[in-house]
Amino acid sequence: MASEFPRRPKLLKGALVTYQSQLVPGVPRVVVFQYNPATLTRTLRHRTASGDGTDGGSSADAREVLQVTGPPEESISMKVTLDAVDQLEFPAKNPDVVAAGLHPALATLELLLYPQSELVLGNMIRGQAGSRSITAADVPLSLLVWGPARVVPVKVTSLSVTEQAFDQMLNPIQAEVSLEVQVLTYRELERDTLGHGVSLANHIAKEALSAVHQHRTAAETVGQLPF
Repeated sequence: MASEFPRRPKLLKGALVTYQSQLVPGVPRVVVFQYNPATLTRTLRHRTASGDGTDGGSSADAREVLQVTGPPEESISMKVTLDAVDQLEFPAKNPDVVAAGLHPALATLELLLYPQSELVLGNMIRGQAGSRSITAADVPLSLLVWGPARVVPVKVTSLSVTEQAFDQMLNPIQAEVSLEVQVLTYRELERDTLGHGVSLANHIAKEALSAVHQHRTAAETVGQLPF
């Protein structure tokens, strides 16, 4: 079997590293993908500084046609497979999986869409006491770690769970999770925060990777251009 080959390449696993707040990160929770998704779909749309240019093409519009207000809006979608079979083979080492199946793993992912219950309860208590000071609730900030060249701050915007198999207590033991995330950039994040720095570093890393590609291909293509 390939898994027994001693010199097989070590496979890096994707992960979501989650911080409860972008301002006070604290100790993160790490959600490591049990199996890397087979595909990852990315969609980028630029942020235009003007309209669509269909109103007659004024000189002002012509000057602004290539202007953008920041890095593009990017969304990422993927499907993550969860399977408790491996853990159930060693019940003594995985009592939580024996007791609840994949519920703990699914709860960890689902909480990426929830505010902290402590904050919710605090707002309820202040509201009952007649206070108008209600603290806005933030969802966690996550870093999508997909290899050394792609570490980006994201906000989970959609999560769909298909539970495919269950144990005798109807705990899910196999599931497929469809994740959609919005990539957050230094345009949206607070300056001097972890997410802001990671986003800016990712932008600079893209430029460095592009420079490597340009250096490699320029000599081959420049003589073939028609201008």
